[in-house]
Amino acid sequence: MSVSMPTKSPDFIYDLILLFGRTVTSIFFREIRPRGAYHIPRDGPIIFVVAPHHNQFLDALLLTSEVHRETHRRVELLTAAKSMKRKVIGFFAELMSSIPVTRAADDAKQGSGVIGLSEDDPCLVIGYGTKFRTELKPKWQIMLPKSLNALVAEVTEVISDTELRIKKEFAGESGKATVRVRDKIAEAKGNGAAGLEYKRLPYIDQQEMYRFVYQRLKDGGCLGTFPEGGSHDRTDLLPLKAGVTVMALGAMASNPSLKVRIVPVGLSYFHAHRFRSRAVIEFGSAMDVPPELVDMFKEGGSNKRNACSKLLDLVYEGLKTVTLRAPDYETLMVIQAARRLYETSGQHPTLSQVVELNRRFLEAYQHFQNEPRVQKLKQDVFKYNRAVRDLGLRDHQVPRAKPASWKTLGLLGYRLGLLIAWSNLALPGVILNGPIFVLASIISRKKAKEELAASTVKVAGRDVLATWKILVSLVVAPVLYATYAILATFIVMKANAPLRWIFWTPLLTTFVLPVMSYAALKFGEAGMDVLKSLRPLIIALFPGQQRSLDRLKKMRVGLSNELNELIQELGPKLWDDFDQRRTYAPSTSVPASSGKPGLWRRKGGTKEVDSQACWGEQITQQPVGVGDSDFPNDDEERGDYDHLLDFLSSDNDRTPA
Repeated sequence: MSVSMPTKSPDFIYDLILLFGRTVTSIFFREIRPRGAYHIPRDGPIIFVVAPHHNQFLDALLLTSEVHRETHRRVELLTAAKSMKRKVIGFFAELMSSIPVTRAADDAKQGSGVIGLSEDDPCLVIGYGTKFRTELKPKWQIMLPKSLNALVAEVTEVISDTELRIKKEFAGESGKATVRVRDKIAEAKGNGAAGLEYKRLPYIDQQEMYRFVYQRLKDGGCLGTFPEGGSHDRTDLLPLKAGVTVMALGAMASNPSLKVRIVPVGLSYFHAHRFRSRAVIEFGSAMDVPPELVDMFKEGGSNKRNACSKLLDLVYEGLKTVTLRAPDYETLMVIQAARRLYETSGQHPTLSQVVELNRRFLEAYQHFQNEPRVQKLKQDVFKYNRAVRDLGLRDHQVPRAKPASWKTLGLLGYRLGLLIAWSNLALPGVILNGPIFVLASIISRKKAKEELAASTVKVAGRDVLATWKILVSLVVAPVLYATYAILATFIVMKANAPLRWIFWTPLLTTFVLPVMSYAALKFGEAGMDVLKSLRPLIIALFPGQQRSLDRLKKMRVGLSNELNELIQELGPKLWDDFDQRRTYAPSTSVPASSGKPGLWRRKGGTKEVDSQACWGEQITQQPVGVGDSDFPNDDEERGDYDHLLDFLSSDNDRTPA
């Protein structure tokens, strides 16, 4: 089974679709920051290897948009053929010259009857009520249920309708899963079933797709692929698929003069599924494909497999430099909390710095996690965050909470006035676009449940929420605005308005509604920022709360200093250049980008400082964090409004308000 390869779209069509996609992402995301764009080669064949695949179709849109913005190169994406069949996604994917990849799992069908394993031979599958002769063929695969992590095995011989032979034991030559499979079979028999249900996966001939990819690389093109195979919402990377290595090695083996480079790309989201969240896309150093691996690939057989395995290891190491790979959710939350406690007073790190610090903290934590002081600090951080949550605050609000005074009351009144003003400005747009919000929320959650039920790797299905919110909005918004235009025209006609007003009404309505919606978005965003800043002011006005706030501030300063002492002690043991690499430089002046990595460089195309370094010095004053309490990462929650009204002059000194 194979699919036909697409024809290349004209460049102006690609650019128009990309412009539309960039508009969509700029509305959905509050901030998108590229990092390391100078690593992207300006010419020659490239394969962008992107992970983690946390946001389904939006990941692809961010990659193509940022690469084009930084280098004006056009990325052709390898896209699941199943996704290409969807009307909206397929339409845009074809216009952007995406390359369809058929996956056997997408065409999986339920097999007749149930199966078990021979007691004497784990590679001999026994069927009960099965139709192996008509439903399976050599090179096809059988897939076990989700309870066994959807293990698959290739069929080598169909002996009869009830017997077939597989190439290797389930989970490979080691047969690690055979015991679990036999246990599940015994459990099924104990429940009255003869064996396990299974699915049959057809054999997919990928040769045509690979030949097409080789030609694209020979022509000097850029390809983008997600080696995890599918989107997910786990905190660590999924096992990488070997397809990217076959593409690179095969292209160079068939064209000896070709030099393919692989660029690892890391995506870091701050609540990827939420509207107006933030994202960082980081490009790692371009990797050359070792010539010795190309020679091994040409030899075929086991050498070919070894070459692919070794190159895949190099790709994985490259991805480790641009991704945050926490083993579990709790570890990720501890790391983010520690990073917020580490940030120092008066400094507002860029998203790039936040990602870099998270990565360094995770590396250090995994190395020293069994140290008694690290374990104690971890527990103290948990206690602090629980205390912050109990007071109803966020971490970044703790240092700025001030004793109650008339000034506090005045500031509260001022911000309440602003909140009312922003709310009134946003209200018309919110009401008019209400149907879009409701439908997008309902449908996206429904799709997330469906994807979760069909997946063996998803945790909550959040990786599809943002995509479906956007797809629903793209379909519903034009219909809704057209309906409003018709209603407005009908009202004007009923009012016996002049003909020219009847003519202009639908046109003006169609133009004004999107403008009003975008204005409402910005007004509402400002209002939400003001709303989030009210809580510490209200808490400060309650009698008796000041003692709790003082204890919380003291706890935070103590944790921050303890954390920094620990960093100064353990950091040099992990990094030889620890003292030379700092996240925050003392000077605020930043030189222009030299195109080479350094301590400080200006972000290409973003005009924002980006840091390559990690640690700072001992905190000697009260630190300011950028996160919330008890752990959901709050970097996208802290409103831009906080930077406008962060500091107010007090009667005696200048301190945070």
